[in-house]
Amino acid sequence: MVGGFLSQALIYLAAAIVCVPVAKKLGMGSVLGYLLAGILIGPFLLGFIGNEGKDIMHFAEFGVVMMLFLIGLELEPAHIWRMRQLIAGMGTLQLFGTAILLFLGASLLGFHWQAALSIALALSMSSTAIVLQSLKEKGLMQTAAGSSSFAVLLFQDISVIPILAFLPLIAFAGPAVANHANHTLLENFPGWMKTVAVILSVALVILAGRYIIVPLLRLIAKTHLRELFTASALLIVFAIAFLMELVGLSPALGTFLAGVVLANSEYRHELESDLEPFKGLLLGLFFIAVGASINFELVGHNTMQVFLIVAVTMFVKALVLFLTGKVFELKFDQNLLFAIGLSQVGEFAFVLFSFINELNIISTDWMNLLMAATAISMTITPLLLLINEKIIQPRLSKIDSTIEEERASEITNGKHRVVIAGFSHFGSTIGRFLRANRIECTILDNDSDQVDLLRKMGFQVHYGDATRADLMESAGAQEAEILIIAINDPVTTARVAEMAKKHFPNLEIMVRAQDRFEAYEIMDLGLRNIYRDTIDTSIRLGVDVLKKLGFRSYTATRAGQNFFKYDEEALWRLAKSRHDMKQYISDVKQEIAWQEEILSGDQHSHSPHADHAWDSEIIREAINKQ
Repeated sequence: MVGGFLSQALIYLAAAIVCVPVAKKLGMGSVLGYLLAGILIGPFLLGFIGNEGKDIMHFAEFGVVMMLFLIGLELEPAHIWRMRQLIAGMGTLQLFGTAILLFLGASLLGFHWQAALSIALALSMSSTAIVLQSLKEKGLMQTAAGSSSFAVLLFQDISVIPILAFLPLIAFAGPAVANHANHTLLENFPGWMKTVAVILSVALVILAGRYIIVPLLRLIAKTHLRELFTASALLIVFAIAFLMELVGLSPALGTFLAGVVLANSEYRHELESDLEPFKGLLLGLFFIAVGASINFELVGHNTMQVFLIVAVTMFVKALVLFLTGKVFELKFDQNLLFAIGLSQVGEFAFVLFSFINELNIISTDWMNLLMAATAISMTITPLLLLINEKIIQPRLSKIDSTIEEERASEITNGKHRVVIAGFSHFGSTIGRFLRANRIECTILDNDSDQVDLLRKMGFQVHYGDATRADLMESAGAQEAEILIIAINDPVTTARVAEMAKKHFPNLEIMVRAQDRFEAYEIMDLGLRNIYRDTIDTSIRLGVDVLKKLGFRSYTATRAGQNFFKYDEEALWRLAKSRHDMKQYISDVKQEIAWQEEILSGDQHSHSPHADHAWDSEIIREAINKQ
């Protein structure tokens, strides 16, 4: 066995770099690649890692912790309310249907009802990490199966909180006989006190999210130091995880709840993009640790028991899931993907089994067997999904696009057709106009004071740096149609425009320019939808001046429209010579003279009698009577 931190890091990274590309090349997905890497370097094959693999597992669980935090960030209470029928309906049927059948099975094996119920609830959980990662890689999140899977997984994740609160109430009386690896503050307390602790901890996380975390982030945002904001995001995750472990609860549940609390904050997208790289790396490490944790020696001595647990559990879960899909009218191919995808036992089972063991509900031997079965079921799932994709699905009918779009619309969360970068006076006017016409926008601004003020006024503005591609992707730029850049700073405007052209070719970019020289810079980027700050307002004021000096409304309005048209055309012509100031000044003088001549000609070519009709009170009254 190789020792030392650097050598261990080298082994994990090398295993991932070798196995994951091979798995992707074979069409198996990255999750299976990570799992195979863990099995390969684990203590029961090559033996590159030994007992320290358990320590790595504790560290790697932060990948799941961060994933649940990010899932929570995407779940605004309003969004959960919109999905309530799918979440409550499918989630309730799956969880209780599976738990009842598994409870009956465990009871037949001779378990006490407390142990049978605890095991059934733990085995009912599916793997959020594996399912969402696999569906996302295969581009299936927007299908009917993808949205249904998301709803059930969300219900399961939320359900773990009351399950953890419920388990101490059914625990056997007397001191626990398990050997505690980690001691908690409440381990010697009676069950009812542990339940109260769960409820109080949840309440504390909610209150901290509202009254401590958001003000803290607002203070950090004013420093404009990205690394400090990233450190703050990590501090939030680690602090909540520490609090949860202190009272013997799952850190992932605490951070998930914190994510939901912060989903409505202006810092949601910034937190999401800052933690995404850490989540990806640690989640990969988690899958490797799961693969390495499979005790093949234990499996070898109890082969029939372990594989019977795996087979029966996955069959029962798939059956209940398939029947749930039938109730909610999923097409056969989508229902099959839904049933197979969620048939494994998930990472929360590790948490529940450890908690159940600490409560002396099941023995350590049974806990090890059930954990081995959980890890094997997680390893089998990517293979089953691959078989379904390559063999079964091609023989079935194609996905019904209508159902797919309906399901996709149910999970749309903060992803709008328009993204506005910069929400000062210019951007906020656009936002108000679009909202008045029922066009919702995703709005980003990196001025924390401005964001705070606008949110108090009722605008859904998010704090974030629009020059970052990862943050723009989190804000929905990949699905949006239009990006409006309404930023005050010309340099930042150019950086956002360059980034958007490179990473989001799907976007039509519309840019604010403070003056014609900034407009020239934007033209160099190949953009054509340019809007100068003062041109419209200046012309509108000029039109009003003409009216007050006695010009008819039609004459003044036509003059303003013509001036705008000619000035826009001149802007593109003058851009060619702007780098040569002498030539540029000469061209400007010619353009001014030409515009005055042609505008004067336009005015004389129209009869003033026609302009009188524009203001005719008689005609206006006649139209109103119709």
